[in-house]
Amino acid sequence: MRDLTAQLASWLSNGGREVGEVAIGRAEVGFELCHREDVARADLRLSCGANAAREIANYDHAGNFRPLKTAPNLRRGWKLCVGDLGELRRALDYFYPAMLGVWCSHTRGELAPVPLRTTLGRQTGMYRVTQKLTDDQAQELIGGFCRTDGGCLKHILWPIAPELPIRTLPAEKLRAPAAFSALPLLCHEACNLLVAQARTVVKKSEQAA
Repeated sequence: MRDLTAQLASWLSNGGREVGEVAIGRAEVGFELCHREDVARADLRLSCGANAAREIANYDHAGNFRPLKTAPNLRRGWKLCVGDLGELRRALDYFYPAMLGVWCSHTRGELAPVPLRTTLGRQTGMYRVTQKLTDDQAQELIGGFCRTDGGCLKHILWPIAPELPIRTLPAEKLRAPAAFSALPLLCHEACNLLVAQARTVVKKSEQAA
């Protein structure tokens, strides 16, 4: 059985201090979290307890809902205090759902990337049409939707097909970096939002034809 809290403790003891846009620091009791761009600020709004992370993570600076928690638009201006490792783990799960578990699976060699074609091949109903997405359309879609700047902070581990790698993103985006001070956010299968965008691309292509 995996002990994710123990894995988190080990990473912290080895110098871990960032997960995505969240900086983690030790406090007299427990831990303090803030946006990584706010580490030097003294005017942050204070919240306490892991549950407060949910509200912080749900909305961007303009008050818009964040459907993709790994998008690089986490709002700034807050500080969150949590009392122990268990609360820290829960808070990180609100900020980046399942990412600690995915990283632990990767470190254990248990994370199997799923090609995009396999993901699209499982789609039914209104999303079955995504199976018509061409390779060129897939490359263009991924290059725009998944980019780190304005798209998603995850590192993509899956190809379009077993013999077709992604060619529209930088090489560093397509591998899992070592988890030193920053714990990497890993993507082993295309998300529902990308699948929805794939449907839009195919439908627009059909309408244009």
